[in-house]
Amino acid sequence: MMKHRGFPGRLPGTDHQFTLRRASPKGPTPIKARERYADRRADDRRADAAFVRALWEHFGDEPFERGNLDAGRLSWLIGREVAWASDPFDPADYGQLLRLDPGRARASFPEAFA
Repeated sequence: MMKHRGFPGRLPGTDHQFTLRRASPKGPTPIKARERYADRRADDRRADAAFVRALWEHFGDEPFERGNLDAGRLSWLIGREVAWASDPFDPADYGQLLRLDPGRARASFPEAFA
């Protein structure tokens, strides 16, 4: 599992995790698209925006390896702001390539690009 050095581990002041410390002995948690409803808590929306900002600052629009990025946090963004960058894709692979879509990310989280 690739560790993304310099990537924030969590949203400061909360328990919203962005990265993993070590690989799971059971294998990677699969990434699966989760529906974001309008009534999500403000903390959750703030965590999503901070994660998108960290992705943008760390990788830009270049493909990046999933590595130690949290599957739960990626699941809120996959299929919208974050897309699979390689085919075939394996949602349960630490080496899977992903890519941030800056256009969709700006539309969904304008505060992340301010």
